[in-house]
Amino acid sequence: MTLRPSLDLALIGNSSIAALLDRRGSIVWMCWPRIDGDPVFCSLLDGDASKGGFFSIELAEESEAGTEQSYVRNTAMVRTEVRAASGASFAITDFAPRFRHHGRMFKPPMIVRLIEPIEGMCRIRISCRPRLGYGEKIAARFSGSNHVRYDLEHSAIRLTSDAPATYIVSESGFVLSRPVTLILHSDETLADSVGHVGQNFRAQTIFHWQEWVRTLNVPLEWQEQVIRAAITLQLCSFEDTGAIVAALTTSIPEAPGSSRNWDYRYCWIRDAFHTVQALNRVGATATMERFIDYVTNVIAYERGPTLKPVYSIVPESPLEEVEAPFLSGFGGAGPVRVGNAARDQIQHDVFGSVILAASQMFYDERLPSKGDKSLFLSLEPLGMSALSNALTPDAGIWEYRGRLRVHTHSAAMCWVACDRLSRIAAKLELSDRALQWRQSADELKQTILSRAWNENLKCFAGSLDGEELDASVLLLHEIGIVPAHDERFISTVDTIGRLLQRNGHVRRYSAPDDFGVPSVAFIACTFWHVDALAAIGRVEEARTIFEDLLSHMNHVGLLSEDLDPMTGVLWGNFPQTYSMAGLIVAATRLSKQWGSVE
Repeated sequence: MTLRPSLDLALIGNSSIAALLDRRGSIVWMCWPRIDGDPVFCSLLDGDASKGGFFSIELAEESEAGTEQSYVRNTAMVRTEVRAASGASFAITDFAPRFRHHGRMFKPPMIVRLIEPIEGMCRIRISCRPRLGYGEKIAARFSGSNHVRYDLEHSAIRLTSDAPATYIVSESGFVLSRPVTLILHSDETLADSVGHVGQNFRAQTIFHWQEWVRTLNVPLEWQEQVIRAAITLQLCSFEDTGAIVAALTTSIPEAPGSSRNWDYRYCWIRDAFHTVQALNRVGATATMERFIDYVTNVIAYERGPTLKPVYSIVPESPLEEVEAPFLSGFGGAGPVRVGNAARDQIQHDVFGSVILAASQMFYDERLPSKGDKSLFLSLEPLGMSALSNALTPDAGIWEYRGRLRVHTHSAAMCWVACDRLSRIAAKLELSDRALQWRQSADELKQTILSRAWNENLKCFAGSLDGEELDASVLLLHEIGIVPAHDERFISTVDTIGRLLQRNGHVRRYSAPDDFGVPSVAFIACTFWHVDALAAIGRVEEARTIFEDLLSHMNHVGLLSEDLDPMTGVLWGNFPQTYSMAGLIVAATRLSKQWGSVE
């Protein structure tokens, strides 16, 4: 089995576990027993599938004529149809169970694979080859009467099936004369027959997702894309703790040959805020509530008004950055990294991100438990840290590893912390606190805007008193520090569009960094550009860029982190919450209103 490097991948998951399938229906990436664990299937990061591990269901002998893959409508369930050259065909339906059971959400570490004959007679081969230690060694396997057990380092997983275990262990072909169920799960006995469990879980999981989608406030236009983005963001959350990971993979390069290979399976406070903001736009507020619980635990863990930019989905877990030597990387483009050294960086925007995410708790009447004085008092120390650090150097939103500056975005997010605390205090009728935070915010705003403006560039620069272009200044209107009609912001949008945009796609910045000059566009930056254009009244231009960007989504409507503006090829970790969140925000802003329907 040879893998072509591609991000034509489909995602399944349940906010506990997740897996990525290639277009042939093979699982090429799945971490166990949770979304940041050891990838038992990791052939996505190694061209030699026998080394990387995979779970495939293929034609045994006959050549394949093609496949079709799509999501079951309004669910996180993927259906792959495989056609043989003879015209025979079969389908694989893949999902991770998620539904309410006994008053709580049932979301076990489990993948269900349902194989059904469609036409003619197919001989298929099932190959399940989990590995451990990031590809270091193959899991030992032991066959039972109706299952195969695979031993991992500290646990085991079980593949239970109503197909003969002998065929699975030997990877021999057999005739698909009836539907077959495969369930990959913890090493425990299923409570019922595998076929009944599979069908029952399928029905309940479909019902769960379709009911969840019914509660979304989707725009009139681009509903399918917004729904898919919302489901994807939900799958990038780890519901047990409330953490939201930046992406579900590690070490997919930002660009070919760049060595910009990072592990994104962790919770960046900044990225999580953008996810919360997007889901709030469509009415999915439960993720915000769980994220606030997560941040509360982070604050308690830190025992003070300090925040790191990124944490594990369990805040106390270490994130030491190391290389996994047994995998050659995506398309051979190593290294494969585990952990992320960004945890040790100073990034001041995190204070504003937390307070922005929490602010809706004080205003949204739909929430069962609204923000109160106690929550406000827990946020105030973060505001004090923001105020004291706003004009001091940090690594910035792009996490430069070789330089520190007073980045405009970081300083502006510190202003956000003060501004929103003032508003929250006024809402709670804490007039003294509201006045104090307002005075601090106004003074800080004046300093930031005067020092960030570069008269030569006719643009807000990426750092105070700086000269560099940075797409993050497109967010200055979004966060409220400058109005869209301000001539300086309008000029900034023009400058960014002229100098950072290529073929309609926006790069993060133009100056060389630790790894050279960036060559790809950061997809979220293009969405920010779309939002900024719409804000200054250039709506048709914004819609054109937005619809072009949608055309670069993969075959099932997902986006990664980056896009080559010359070839349109997706790069970077996948799926990227920044990108999917940007899609939702832009779509809800640009869409025609429901009242315009004739």
